[in-house]
Amino acid sequence: MRRRTPTWLAALSVGLAALFAVPPAQAAQSADHGPALYVPDPNPAAYQQVLGLARAGRFRDAAGILAMVNTPQAVWFGDETPAEVERQVRAVVRDAGREHAVPALVLYDIPGRDCSNYSAGGAADTADYQAWIDAVARGIGHGDVIVTLEPDALALLPADCGQDDAQGTKTAARYTEVNYAVDALEPLPGTRVYLDTGHPGWQSVNSIVPRLIKGGVARASGFYTNASNYQTDDANSWYGKLISSCLAYADSGGDVAECPNQWWSRADAQAWLDAHVHASPSRMKHFVTDSSRNGVGTWTPPAGKYTDAQDWCNPPDRGLGARPTLRTGDPLQDARLWIKTPGESDGLCLRGTAGPEDPERGTVDPKAGDWFPDQALELSRLASPPVIPGD
Repeated sequence: MRRRTPTWLAALSVGLAALFAVPPAQAAQSADHGPALYVPDPNPAAYQQVLGLARAGRFRDAAGILAMVNTPQAVWFGDETPAEVERQVRAVVRDAGREHAVPALVLYDIPGRDCSNYSAGGAADTADYQAWIDAVARGIGHGDVIVTLEPDALALLPADCGQDDAQGTKTAARYTEVNYAVDALEPLPGTRVYLDTGHPGWQSVNSIVPRLIKGGVARASGFYTNASNYQTDDANSWYGKLISSCLAYADSGGDVAECPNQWWSRADAQAWLDAHVHASPSRMKHFVTDSSRNGVGTWTPPAGKYTDAQDWCNPPDRGLGARPTLRTGDPLQDARLWIKTPGESDGLCLRGTAGPEDPERGTVDPKAGDWFPDQALELSRLASPPVIPGD
């Protein structure tokens, strides 16, 4: 059931929109007036931040936060019981259908999630995960949805973080779980499933493509990159093209080790693609990207300052990226999305220090998934393109 927007917030939204020439419902449509993407209810703490800013007379900041939360973004599911997730997914799909919009769903319940770090949790075992995925499938039904399946599930395998045994039992189970989800969800009439690749500053093309193949990408719509990260649109699009091309090359019998990766010169990589990949884009695997927080690009930590800078964790002075759309102009890129909910914390970032404060911010960061007012303001103020006309 969709929550009703508070009357005071609706009135404030109209007033701020008029003051700053921002159409109140601008984000219900994708940036180029193509097919609509779904705008979910925001984190309730965002409402309180908007109200506090308005009461303090900081109307431009309040308008920026409102514009941010009124932009299409993904809805995350994880840790619910099967009954709960079925009900909640069905409610989102129905609400989006009434608005003739496409929701982006993030499924985040894989066993051993996030290597038991800041976003630890997930299903207890493979059987529980399969039951949870079955419930998601029932909730989706015949709806039109985009599924970004299990961030970090393939880029961060149990074997990558020392949590597996000598036989690779947990990593084998991870591939079983991802394949099960693909087979349960992709056949649904309106569902497109995309698999995890991390981001272009992490796994090389040559290392992630075999994982995608083992994860069942051949039976999925494709893959996604940059979830919750800060890589630029240009870097993400190039990484996506290289991965899609390498998948096509492998599908024709080629050796993945021969594929160019993101650290080749672009001229050399393009020459290799021209010589070895001849499939049409319609027959290649497509991808989606996350532009929720990449408007300023990645953060470069001060040299030598930290033993573990955690450049992915609430980096300072980042901005919202380009608005979501289903029309990217790239025949391989199906969508640009806001996968990460901008304004929600990445977790307690200590950067190798004893803490408890984040040494870059001088505050204790909220736990993962909680609203982070300081970061929300940074993202809206430094958005590129701006969320408020004239910024």
